[in-house]
Amino acid sequence: MFMAIDKYKGQQYIYQNIYNEFKRMILDGRFKADEKLPSKRKLAEQLDVGINTITNSYEQLLAEGYIYTQERKGYFVEAITQFAGSGMEEYAFPEDLKEAPLANGNWLSFSHMTADVSAFPFSAWMKCGQKAIANHKQELSEIPHPQGPYQVRESIARMIALSRGVICEPEQIVVGAGSQLLVRQLMEMQSQQTTAAVEDPGYSRFYTLLRRMGINVNTVPIDNNGADVNGLEEKDIRFLFITPSHQFPTGNIMPISRRIEWLNWSARHPHRYIVEDDYDSEFKYETDHIPSLQSLDKHQRVIYIGTFSKTILPGMRISYMVLPPEILRAYQNYHIDAMQSSNILELYTLHYFIESGEYTKHLKRMNHYYEKKRKCLIQELKQRFESNVTIDDIPAGLHFLARFQTSKTYDMVEKKAKEEKLEIYTIRRFTLERTLEMDNIVILTLGFATIQEEEIPEAVDRLYRVIYA
Repeated sequence: MFMAIDKYKGQQYIYQNIYNEFKRMILDGRFKADEKLPSKRKLAEQLDVGINTITNSYEQLLAEGYIYTQERKGYFVEAITQFAGSGMEEYAFPEDLKEAPLANGNWLSFSHMTADVSAFPFSAWMKCGQKAIANHKQELSEIPHPQGPYQVRESIARMIALSRGVICEPEQIVVGAGSQLLVRQLMEMQSQQTTAAVEDPGYSRFYTLLRRMGINVNTVPIDNNGADVNGLEEKDIRFLFITPSHQFPTGNIMPISRRIEWLNWSARHPHRYIVEDDYDSEFKYETDHIPSLQSLDKHQRVIYIGTFSKTILPGMRISYMVLPPEILRAYQNYHIDAMQSSNILELYTLHYFIESGEYTKHLKRMNHYYEKKRKCLIQELKQRFESNVTIDDIPAGLHFLARFQTSKTYDMVEKKAKEEKLEIYTIRRFTLERTLEMDNIVILTLGFATIQEEEIPEAVDRLYRVIYA
């Protein structure tokens, strides 16, 4: 048998090179079924390697089923089924599925989906992580409660009671890896005839998710007071998805009169529920925070959804929902075999981050920090665009709407933004069934979380060229 082994090939051990060469020769049909292989000593002498190297190669081939052994007789080639087709053709990954490397060079972003991690207290978070490891080794070795560890849910319950007025027990909280996953879990329990409604313009990911799940989805128009309740009574809607504390993407804050109208709407039918998406309510400027819709609910009809993506780290994917008892009972029965989807170490770290007071301190810092950046961006836009821009200056959240007078179309604006290396999102991304396009007006959702204050003038200059150059 002729076999040439490059002892210095790549980063592999010699036994791996021998194993790979044998595997190739067996699959190519160079050996017949039941053919005897050279003894370990003989092959070691032929290749000038140690016997242990040959032993490791043969044992790996044996473990994978390429060869078999007979006591005192040696190693033999297994009868292996041949691959179907004309042979071992070289595989080429499809070009349309390839991803380009992330190129962050010189890009500036007005994205609404990000958070500024430059001000995040990583040292405090890591200390909480060390405490979680020290105190919860046993829990980390076990499968956790499907709704999340009880201690973590206790911390979240206390936190949202103080900050958002949410009234709930820890048992009502379900923790999961993102709001979309939680909404999927909620809605897959419902029958095929379930009808839902979402805001328009609104969060398109929920709209798309619900439609792909086969749910009949209606849209609710938005006015200056948020989602408009008129005309929904006759549509037999069972689940309404709204963002009352900071409507997405317009930023409107729903006043108390409209909130009561929606709560009354839900109470008029025994199976109507409002899903309150409280995605960035932690950030409120100039006045106190707006209480949650759930805090006003007297009939257990509001399903509250919150997230830590905006306040901690977007990539951590920790969200939670608060289920009314009737829905909770159905959830636990339906998802009896569910597994907790969030990282348990991160959940316990979050628990200590909240209990230590670090989370509250971080939120306070970030409110001042974001408020300063928001004011700086608005001032820069007004100075640069003058009367050609109208800004919906609602002091809440991490984005706002801006309307620009221009002869350009949305397609032209989006194309020019890429040329200028400026990340922007137009209102078209959030309009679902209605259209808000108007002649000589382009509406943008401008986020200010990621952009640094010293970068704002340059970003606004680029935006000016996007709109007018």
